[in-house]
Amino acid sequence: MTQETFTAAARAETPAAARYLGQLSKHFAHKIRVDYAADATPPEGLAHFPWGTCRMRAEGGALAVEATADTSDGLERIKHVVDDHLRRFAWREKLVLHWD
Repeated sequence: MTQETFTAAARAETPAAARYLGQLSKHFAHKIRVDYAADATPPEGLAHFPWGTCRMRAEGGALAVEATADTSDGLERIKHVVDDHLRRFAWREKLVLHWD
């Protein structure tokens, strides 16, 4: 029997995508494992939450995010945490992630 996986993707248009990616990655790294590649093309981070993972990339003038979890509740928690932190870091821009 295979485990069902829940995924959601979002995007926020901003010229400061790489900066927000760095802030999110470094902030999350205080509590969870984060693989952050600032020098990659495009820059990216992978946050390992207890409920699943969140891949973040700064690409084409936008922050692209993909969350993956084993449960729908886990997926919602990841989305909430990322949304909440991005809102705080990008308060001047009032950025909103548009989840699919």
